[in-house]
Amino acid sequence: MKNLYRLGVIGCGFMAESILKGVVLSDYIHEKKIIVSDVNSESLDRVNYLGVNKTLDNRFVAENSDYLLLAVKPQNFAAVAESLNGYIPEKVISIMAGVKKNTIKNSFGYGAIKVARCMPNLPCSIGSGALGVDIADYARNVDDIQFIMGIFNCLGHTVTTDESKLDAVTGISGSGPAYVFLFIDAMIDAGMHAGLTRDEATVLTVQTVKGAAEMVERNETPLPELIQRVCSKGGTTIEAVKVFQNEDFAEIVDRAVAACVARSKELSK
Repeated sequence: MKNLYRLGVIGCGFMAESILKGVVLSDYIHEKKIIVSDVNSESLDRVNYLGVNKTLDNRFVAENSDYLLLAVKPQNFAAVAESLNGYIPEKVISIMAGVKKNTIKNSFGYGAIKVARCMPNLPCSIGSGALGVDIADYARNVDDIQFIMGIFNCLGHTVTTDESKLDAVTGISGSGPAYVFLFIDAMIDAGMHAGLTRDEATVLTVQTVKGAAEMVERNETPLPELIQRVCSKGGTTIEAVKVFQNEDFAEIVDRAVAACVARSKELSK
């Protein structure tokens, strides 16, 4: 019997809404072929503008969808698994940080379940995300791979990787936007301390970050060489770079990412 829906989503938080918006507004999946559930009806109301089907019944979503997307917080997964009342979904996609495929399979009863795991990030909400995806369970089915990757390609740039590397993906791209926001905020404050208005400092900082990132993306020149191109001997930039180096900026970033990766690993236990 053919399922009613192509994609079923359990959980309707910010990231789930971002995914729904991406696939619906890009016409990748028709809104009437999507159903989403959440324990909170107010959360479901937030996606009214997308025209997707809604319900409070998780089991109905699982039973009637070709693919089941788990978009709940890791600490809520046990309750979600219990809410299916013994139903075992066949094709699962998870964006839950730290929850491994085997944990998901065991929670559902370990039937013939395939699980793809994805670590999205906040810019997915504007179609500029960076996503790491483990899709090894679907390796023998091209149609499954194309469909699942098509969902995430609606949200930004995807990198396929092994599940063992998803903690590192979390540390770099999953949590990375927060690091960039911190840097931008500090740059704006520094510009204001130097005499700029907030508006002036914001425009200059944001465009500088965008332009520098685009140069890295377009240019095959190694990053150390790009840095040197800006640092004229005896000039201004080198003085700023010396401060970063003296304060061991690279080490600070490395420790911050390592702390994030360690927490992701803790969540998987």
